[in-house]
Amino acid sequence: MLFIDTHAHLDGAEYDDDREQVMARAKEAGATKVLIPAIDVPSCHTVLDTCRQFPGFAFPMLGLHPEEVKDDWPSQLDAIWQMITQPDVLPSVVAVGEVGIDYYWSREYEQQQVEAFERQVQWAVELQLPLMIHGRKGQQQIVSVLKKYKDRLPGGVFHCFTGNAIEAAELLQFDNFVLGIGGVLTFKKSHLPEVLASTVPLDRVVLETDAPYMAPVPMRGKRNESAFITHVITKMAESYNFPEEEIATQTTLNAYRIFPKLPH
Repeated sequence: MLFIDTHAHLDGAEYDDDREQVMARAKEAGATKVLIPAIDVPSCHTVLDTCRQFPGFAFPMLGLHPEEVKDDWPSQLDAIWQMITQPDVLPSVVAVGEVGIDYYWSREYEQQQVEAFERQVQWAVELQLPLMIHGRKGQQQIVSVLKKYKDRLPGGVFHCFTGNAIEAAELLQFDNFVLGIGGVLTFKKSHLPEVLASTVPLDRVVLETDAPYMAPVPMRGKRNESAFITHVITKMAESYNFPEEEIATQTTLNAYRIFPKLPH
């Protein structure tokens, strides 16, 4: 059973002691590729370095995470743009991300988050790269920005979707966008299994871990890693009442569709 982890922060310091082993376990579990998102300027460098260490397996996504939008956000975006457009970097970048809007902890930089997000949406249009979108308590603003570019957007992922059927339908109005589903699907109180089964076609989801965060049951509380996606696949197969192999195959096809620069 082969799969793609479309979102894992495997460049993080949490993996500095055993990154090689984490990647090896991912491959052993069936991962054929992992996509690694940046969150700020320093992580753009660590993401690129990590992906160079694992060619053909790890692929970079570069962007400014909404929680990293502070007073210096314009200069951070300028630096990331310079990096992403370098002739030796751009061919390897598979998406603009992780970008979005997050008002969960604070609304201090509310308008700046919107402006930073829109600017990176414009990058996606200009470079024809998909978006890896992070949203918490900001879906209305995300949808509002995306609608401006709806006809020109190449597509992307609404990462870590945990919403209800109405929210799913609102996001899936954007063609060639899919929902990123990870460990939350396995949580005891999650309503995601019912939402997926009733509202979301299987060709509109991709698998992700968000490692090192949000490890699935029965690994909850541990540092997450790509190998743990097998637990998400098991739960997704229950939700859709499909064989696990079909879940893995279809989500892999979806990932290739959303991220066309990924080599087959």
